[in-house]
Amino acid sequence: MSYFVTGTDTGVGKTLISCALLHAFAAQGKRVVGMKPVAAGCDDNEQHEDVKQLLAASNVLASKGQVNPYCFSPAVAPHLAAQFAGVSVNLERIATSFSELVRQADVVIVEGAGGFLVPLNTHQDSADLVAQLELPVILVVGMRLGCLNHALLTVEAIAARGLTLAGWVANIVDERMAMLDENIAALQQRIAAPLLGVIPYQAQPDACEIAGRLDLKLLEEKTADPQIAQINAD
Repeated sequence: MSYFVTGTDTGVGKTLISCALLHAFAAQGKRVVGMKPVAAGCDDNEQHEDVKQLLAASNVLASKGQVNPYCFSPAVAPHLAAQFAGVSVNLERIATSFSELVRQADVVIVEGAGGFLVPLNTHQDSADLVAQLELPVILVVGMRLGCLNHALLTVEAIAARGLTLAGWVANIVDERMAMLDENIAALQQRIAAPLLGVIPYQAQPDACEIAGRLDLKLLEEKTADPQIAQINAD
């Protein structure tokens, strides 16, 4: 019952959807906790806004080191932020923290940094982390011009790594996007995973309200059925 949340790009609402998923599972009576393995753009107190939101949406008390093993100050790509800090992101360390969280919670929602293939160190990327944690993926598509290409390339990348796409969310980040419904329909025709919800544009989005817009039944059916658990790459 744990998932990795990735996005078509940075700034498409991964944290918002991750928090909404936490609220939605918590409403089912489950113990939930969010995780942000690598965060760049932390303040002087080594706090990151995404991590704060994930902690607030969780109902399991976990240490900051478990929830956010790596926190860097520069708001740049994770591997560059790590190099600037003189460290290397170690996937084994992240996996250890994840295992600790799994023992405490029924559901762990792991939010990635940036897009699916963002580098984490000199030779591994976010996709390698998903494989290490053996998690199904939830893709957040930021609905704006150019999202079709970004979404379908990400879906192909997930399939190419032999990973499972459990579902995707259409998050409207451009309230003036032309032919929005047609773009969502085009993605539905091409992505062999359920659309978990369409999130309307909100100037001040509310993760609790958005939780009610996500269909967890589709998510659970997708990951529970081994016949459809793998993306059809054809």
